Amino acid sequence: MSGSLMGTGQAWAGQTFFTRLLGRMTPWRSRPAPGPPHPLLVENQERFRTFDTGVALKDCDFTVVDTELTGLDPRHEEIVSIGAVRVRGLCIVPSESFSALVRPRKDLPKQSTLIHRITPQQVQDRPRLRHVLPDFLEFVGSSLLVGHHVGLDMAFLNRAMADVYGLKVENPCLDTLRMAQIYRAEHWENYYDRYALNVSYALSDLSKEWGLPRFPAHNALADAMQTAYLFLYLIRKIQGGRLTTMHDLYRAGRNWRWHSS
Repeated sequence: MSGSLMGTGQAWAGQTFFTRLLGRMTPWRSRPAPGPPHPLLVENQERFRTFDTGVALKDCDFTVVDTELTGLDPRHEEIVSIGAVRVRGLCIVPSESFSALVRPRKDLPKQSTLIHRITPQQVQDRPRLRHVLPDFLEFVGSSLLVGHHVGLDMAFLNRAMADVYGLKVENPCLDTLRMAQIYRAEHWENYYDRYALNVSYALSDLSKEWGLPRFPAHNALADAMQTAYLFLYLIRKIQGGRLTTMHDLYRAGRNWRWHSS
């Protein structure tokens, strides 16, 4: 599928380039009361209450995440697959990946199967999402999250986290779609057709346009890997590759007012 930062030791605020995506979501049907909070959710709640934006990008662990869904409405639809891959030292770590199919509560819609090619037979013996979340949280740990249109993925994940644990993910998120907008805006500065609107920000189209390795679309793990390549490409291209800290990355987004809503 996929806020703003203050200085060292200050709280996250706003919804520009970074976001914690902690809005309350309405469950699509009644669920049992949440169990005890997962220790990692509690730990990260405190860890990311304040955040040093001066940390070097090369010193950050990132988890690039993607989900496949039964539909796009977090209030009524569900996750059927989660894929994630680690980026450390600004390099993809192929040996550190996460992939899981999930059995949804309702029948898998035919229209969603046509998109992600996950059939009812493939998920009929898979665990429910509440049984997948602990392993996913262990994989993510205290890393920063990256996704393409990451708000959609996090809306579904946070709804599930709140239902199961009563808490939501506090890990800061980066959106490669926003990063692509920033890079394209910088590129347009020197061209007469600046701010052209007939462009695509689809993950596959951006990857093709910028000559990145290609992976099968609408597969959660493959899309996470595709997004990881896009993320590293944009880190090296925005502001001519002069981004060195998280704060640099934040300021690159803030410099473009029309991307900061």
